[in-house]
Amino acid sequence: MLLLNLNLDGEKLLGLPGSSVTAAMLQFNGEAANNKAGVVTGYDSLPGIKPLVRTELYRLDWRQNFFKEKLIVVVGKGVPTSNFNNVSRPLVTKEAFQSIPAVTGLSYTPIFINPTLLGVAPGYYNSAYGILVNIAPTPNFYFSYGFYDGALATGIQTGLDAAPVFNGHYFTIGEAGYGWLLGQDGLPGKFAVGGWAQTGKLYGPGVTQEGSQGLYTLGSQRIWYRDPGLDNSGVSCFYQFGFNDSNTLIANRYFGLGLTAFGLVPNRPVDSIGAGLAWSWLNRRYGFRSNEAILQTYYQLHLIGPTFLQPAISYMPNPGANPQIPGAVAMTAQLTMLF
Repeated sequence: MLLLNLNLDGEKLLGLPGSSVTAAMLQFNGEAANNKAGVVTGYDSLPGIKPLVRTELYRLDWRQNFFKEKLIVVVGKGVPTSNFNNVSRPLVTKEAFQSIPAVTGLSYTPIFINPTLLGVAPGYYNSAYGILVNIAPTPNFYFSYGFYDGALATGIQTGLDAAPVFNGHYFTIGEAGYGWLLGQDGLPGKFAVGGWAQTGKLYGPGVTQEGSQGLYTLGSQRIWYRDPGLDNSGVSCFYQFGFNDSNTLIANRYFGLGLTAFGLVPNRPVDSIGAGLAWSWLNRRYGFRSNEAILQTYYQLHLIGPTFLQPAISYMPNPGANPQIPGAVAMTAQLTMLF
């Protein structure tokens, strides 16, 4: 997967304070790795639905900040799962030693999109046109609202469409969150709750439904610093939960949790290690098992500069695609290069 991003500063180029334009191109070449293991929700987050070879306009949006970023408006083609229900996004802190790039490095799909939103929420790699409004009156509290083209729920690949579809199906989502620093060591934590609705007629195996709604919550907490005030080495935890009223989506309830250790290996200050559980209750109308669990552990190894190698082992005791499929073990490795 190759992602090329271009950002234009509107203040420097056009004299418009607080404005910017972002464009991104995505190239993906993959295969149906999750299908081979019989996994419905995805132990490997890179391959999604077909086509598995694609070149697309991934992002094209205009962003405007108001009142020193207390109000942010983004209009255009975007990736809502980066802004909503994103448990891996850390709390913004003032102290450098508290800063981490992500709460977890898990690579299974549920860490990036709650399975109860699969099939309706635009995101990787099916971005969509819409509007995002983010209000942050204090450094600790925010409220976000988004309204997007919901054609993905009808099976249309919105990521591959350079123009908006707007076929009468719309996806709307709202989220409120609060962050804090706990105790004398200032352990960062956050909690968020959100709700979403998909409009239009939805279809599943032998069933139709007029729209669908759901709720979710997520949170994370740094639980230990090895060297408070010096660096961010220590341990964090997170959790996720979600449910919907859908008769047509692949998952109706979800629970996830995990732990991440940062910089605890001697002489490896940038490395991290983590583990997580993703447990989904599936829609049996598709012939699935009643539930599916993914257990994953990984080691994120810093090689040189902005290059990381991450081997991971995933165990699925009950792959959801078919009740007759035995448990599966998958070993994967991702090489990430930021440039």
